[in-house]
Amino acid sequence: KSVIEQGIPAVLCIVTQTSGSTPRKAGSKMLVFHDGSIKGTIGGGSIEYQVIQDALRIISSGMPLLREFHLEDDMKMHCGGIMAVYFVPVGCLPKLYIFGGGHIGKALAGYATGLGFRPSVFDQREGIFETWNLPGVETRNGDLLQIFDSLVFDANTYVVIVTHQHEFDEKVLMACAPLELAYLGMIGSKRKVAEIRINAMKNQSASEAQLNRVDMPIGIPFAAETPAEIAISIVAKLIDVKNSLNKS
Repeated sequence: KSVIEQGIPAVLCIVTQTSGSTPRKAGSKMLVFHDGSIKGTIGGGSIEYQVIQDALRIISSGMPLLREFHLEDDMKMHCGGIMAVYFVPVGCLPKLYIFGGGHIGKALAGYATGLGFRPSVFDQREGIFETWNLPGVETRNGDLLQIFDSLVFDANTYVVIVTHQHEFDEKVLMACAPLELAYLGMIGSKRKVAEIRINAMKNQSASEAQLNRVDMPIGIPFAAETPAEIAISIVAKLIDVKNSLNKS
């Protein structure tokens, strides 16, 4: 089976252009896997080591990259040529962090696995995940802010806040607001959103510009009532953001 069929995160590294003396020529390819193992080669040595390190970061971000390497100046390689390498993420699904494992969080995680996201769900309540049976969904139980501190966030990370308490929603939102994310959304009525805005400005927890980037109330507006329907409105928004970013 191919890497794509198996859903294995990897980065295809393609030498697109060379000049001068280089270990491999244009068209050389190397596949880098999440554990640092490779298939193929672009020439070995320090250039290959650096390309592997770049590829591992791209597995996390999921964003393609074109980079030019000056082998003598950058890599201290005696051949002294120039290589351009294009990094193509393969199977690197964007991370979706869902804070809150209630009915909406569970439904959202279930939908997201088949729609191009890699969901993880976090909740403070003990035993809440015991009856879950959602393949491809990571679950973690514990203090939400401690979990937050252990996570890796980047420009390919989507965050949805749907905890079971207003207080937890606000704390997670304030922690996430300064981050550069693909998407940040929080559930809540217009009244709740207004209260959080006032508190944040009063306590200087977040700036107005940061709050304006938050999708709250969350999701695509339609007459959703059940947790499953609300989850559909959220995942519709996530798809809209993801596809718009891919076109930009």
